[in-house]
Amino acid sequence: MPATTTRKWPISASSTSSTRSSRERTSGARAAATISTPITTPRRLSTRRATSTGIRITRRPRRNWSAWRRATARGAAASDRCTARASHSSSCSSPTSTFRSTSAERRAPSQEQPVNDTESGDLAGLEQLKAAHERIRGQIARVIVGQEQVVDLLLTSIFARGHCILEGVPGLAKTLLVSTLAQSLSLRFTRIQFTPDLMPSDITGTEVMQEDRSTGSRHFTFVHGPLFTNVLLADEINRTPPKTQAALLEGMQERQVSAGGKRYPLPEPFFVLATQNPIEQEGTYPLPEAQLDRFLFKVFVDYPTAEEERSIYRMSSTVDLPEPVPVLNDEQIAQLQETVRRIPVSDYVLDYAMALVRATRRDAPEAPQFVRDWVLWGAGPRGGQALVLAAKARAALDGRPEVAVDDVTALARPVLRHRLVLNYNAEAEGQTPDTVIERLLETVAAHDRAETSDGRIERVLKA
Repeated sequence: MPATTTRKWPISASSTSSTRSSRERTSGARAAATISTPITTPRRLSTRRATSTGIRITRRPRRNWSAWRRATARGAAASDRCTARASHSSSCSSPTSTFRSTSAERRAPSQEQPVNDTESGDLAGLEQLKAAHERIRGQIARVIVGQEQVVDLLLTSIFARGHCILEGVPGLAKTLLVSTLAQSLSLRFTRIQFTPDLMPSDITGTEVMQEDRSTGSRHFTFVHGPLFTNVLLADEINRTPPKTQAALLEGMQERQVSAGGKRYPLPEPFFVLATQNPIEQEGTYPLPEAQLDRFLFKVFVDYPTAEEERSIYRMSSTVDLPEPVPVLNDEQIAQLQETVRRIPVSDYVLDYAMALVRATRRDAPEAPQFVRDWVLWGAGPRGGQALVLAAKARAALDGRPEVAVDDVTALARPVLRHRLVLNYNAEAEGQTPDTVIERLLETVAAHDRAETSDGRIERVLKA
């Protein structure tokens, strides 16, 4: 059997360097592939280095595997990008460079990472709401002359998902204003003339018995009343007894009607716009405090100015009133209402609104002395909620993504005036809820009016 011979090949410097470079590239590619693949347990990485005396395996020092695991678990998209960089760039050929690149991407988002869809959608919704506000005011101005403040408060109430009560003498176009607003919003409008003989079932609906002619069976069916609408005008609401007025309580707060052991939800959006006459007292019934508290605003409708009244005379005696063009539908109104509720409120503004509401309670420690002397009952937590929501809606209609202290002070009177009950001492001294609120605005300090917005919101929007 012939002997086996072994030939020893000499290793030159060129072959050694080529072997080293090829093996280092292979090792670098394997390391990059290992990093680009999400793993659950860390694995030590090693590189082979060729020398003139043989092949030696050197271990890399221990790394921070928890940070490395978080960097490598970015998902398939980040892994593909890192793998592509490892194959085309020498900077990604080692685990260290790959880890640094991934961390840099986390610290500085690239253009491939989109802006938050909620923030961009809210900004677009605010722009749409501001434009719709101007168009709605333009459509109402074609029919109603003047009363800009009343129109703004009505729109604020609608986009805050609240109800409103209008108080004014006859002949100030309160009913016409509400119907024109409903037409501008493309909403279903229903009017109920409140009278002393009105029954609760005339508002909510009732169950009637129906008979099936084919089988002869009988069953009860609920027939919806005029409350099932989008905009309900409760005309002369103080002319019906409290029993009938209470039929609106559940619908205004829970937005549903209970009858026969069942609950029937009201259509969305749903608004109750009530009117009352402050002059006549015969045949009227004062609204209970529980129902007044469910109204977001109580708005006073005043007489028009001389120029506005001249325009009213000229318009009504020459041409017929034009029909308003719908600006929004019910789905768009619901979306804009959600946008209004997502507007953030800083702690500074929230604390100011809470301090203002708590100061109306005579037993509160922070109540001033004139409140203890004149106020019998103050505003509850629902009044504070109404004040914050109304301030959000006012800021949104103005196109601002934050609530300011001026929004709270501007809406304090219509929000709180029907929630304060004065005693006989206040009435004897000629005080009204508006005068009490005016003194509260002067007493409750807002500290720094310049800090009326949240700086964090401005930085997010600028970015």
